[in-house]
Amino acid sequence: MPPKGMRSVFFKSPTSSSIPSTPSPSSSSHSSRPTLSDSMVEENLEVAESFVTKWRPDSTIVGSLFQGDGRDEARQYIKAVKGLYASMHCLASRDSSSKKLMRAHDLMKIAMERLQKEFYQILSVNREYLYPEPVSSVQSPMTLSARSSVSDFELESEDEFRFANESIAEVERVSISAMADLKAIADCMISTGYGKECVKVYKTVRKSIIDESLYNLGIEKLSFAKVQKMDWEVLEIKIKIWLKGVKTAVKSLFEGERVLCDHVFSASVPIRESCFAQISKDGATILFEFPELVAKYKKTPEKIFITLDLYEAIADLWPEIDYIFSSTATSMVQSQAVSSLIKLGENIRTLINDFEMAIQKESSKTPVPKGGVHPLTRYVMNYISFLSDYSGILNDIVADWPLATKLSMPESYYGTPKEEDSPITLRFAWLILVLLCKLDGKAEYYNDVALSYLFLANNLHYVVEKVRTSNLRFILGNDWIERHESKIKLYSSKYRRIGWNGVFSSLPADVTAGISPEEARESFRNFNRAFEETYRKQASWIVPDQKLRDEMKISLARELGALYGEFYARNRVRVRRISGSDNVIRLSPDDLGNYLSDLFYGSGSESVGSGSSSTSSSHSSPSSRGRFAR
Repeated sequence: MPPKGMRSVFFKSPTSSSIPSTPSPSSSSHSSRPTLSDSMVEENLEVAESFVTKWRPDSTIVGSLFQGDGRDEARQYIKAVKGLYASMHCLASRDSSSKKLMRAHDLMKIAMERLQKEFYQILSVNREYLYPEPVSSVQSPMTLSARSSVSDFELESEDEFRFANESIAEVERVSISAMADLKAIADCMISTGYGKECVKVYKTVRKSIIDESLYNLGIEKLSFAKVQKMDWEVLEIKIKIWLKGVKTAVKSLFEGERVLCDHVFSASVPIRESCFAQISKDGATILFEFPELVAKYKKTPEKIFITLDLYEAIADLWPEIDYIFSSTATSMVQSQAVSSLIKLGENIRTLINDFEMAIQKESSKTPVPKGGVHPLTRYVMNYISFLSDYSGILNDIVADWPLATKLSMPESYYGTPKEEDSPITLRFAWLILVLLCKLDGKAEYYNDVALSYLFLANNLHYVVEKVRTSNLRFILGNDWIERHESKIKLYSSKYRRIGWNGVFSSLPADVTAGISPEEARESFRNFNRAFEETYRKQASWIVPDQKLRDEMKISLARELGALYGEFYARNRVRVRRISGSDNVIRLSPDDLGNYLSDLFYGSGSESVGSGSSSTSSSHSSPSSRGRFAR
């Protein structure tokens, strides 16, 4: 009795299977095949019997049909098997119960067992040469990796270079030969109705390579429950391992296996697609299921960046995923990758919402000492500037997530929105607006109005600099930057006007007008008193950014210095004549500049000197004195 596989081929219609079978001789159209003569049938049987008997699986011959450079024996063996199959068709059309047909059945069974054994041996022996890599149908997978590992700089002599090239050539020769042998056997087994048996062997060997390779890359099957119970530190390690391995898994492992499978089973599209699906779908599904599990994990807004890395990894690899898993048999892998992208996108939108809510709910009421940059400003702008590095994929994620109508931004803040403004541009602008509104509220906690404006200037300057020096510059644009630079100048001006109003008002409204020496003396006294009080109060205030600090000091020095310098020049001599030893002129214009140059370092309060100009300026740093003296 022929084996089940043979019975399905010759005595009844092929059974349904995931691997399509070649139609049996008895079910084929007889008129479509040329009829062989009796002598040709007999000759085919004799030739086949000679080869099959010689290479039967239990033969004493050691080695493989597919050895040596010529492969003549293997080619003749396969040719004999195909001739045997043609004779079986012919015999089946004449008498399906003839002894010759049964004899042919037995020979075919032995021949297939031999080819199956050869197929397994080639796959196993050449495992390292057939390791999945992106390869063409005629080039070894190992060639690319071998070439990429050899650099001219690493080879110290021509002999070493020649040896490296010879090694690469050997890898190419062995792998190309193995792939050709596998294809020859697969073509023969498929054409004779043994495609299912061939695929079974291929699947056994190649699936183990896929599974082992994924294991070596750190890819493991995890359940939703297990992921949910993990500490974030543990899950983060697994995410980083996945990110490191996914590109290799897709571009080397699965793409290489797809190319190899397509080459070996090029004789049948349905067989190669079904075979590749059976080998890859389990591992690929595990690979692309992991990001979805991460998306469902409860996270804080800070975890958005590694979540974006997961999204970006799949999005970048999508062309390869779409090509590799394009068949109906592997469509579930594509579906899993798409599902992960959708879930990650939803999670990222949730985290952005959570981030916005965290800004709005920040409730600290203690003013930042010295009017410096608020920790919330640093946190939010660092977060947003890092987010801007993902602007490309964020545009896709927020494309169908517009800002609510009620959240429209003031024209003074953003200008008029344009149709070409991307969704992520509006989203980033909105998040920064939420921060600035929060800072406006925090400025009200200062008892000193001038200090509140200094606080606003410091924080807005920090925001603008973060925009200018990050990818946000290209997202929000120069108009946004210029609009907010003007607002910084406005805050600085209000600080100067309110904070130094007492000092300015201590001088006459018109410093060029003629006044009596007594009036001038009183103005000097008022100025000394107002300046010392203001300076002592503001000496501890801070402007952390050097550029803004210099701009504010220069503006104040020019405005106040010009007024005081004019008043000083006109009235110094007259006041000294009537004051005698009572020196009411405590500050020269240079002294004033030196004191102003020491502002905004947050170093504490100092008294304004009461001696000569050399004494009063001695506390200032040389660089500060020199800068303002000019």
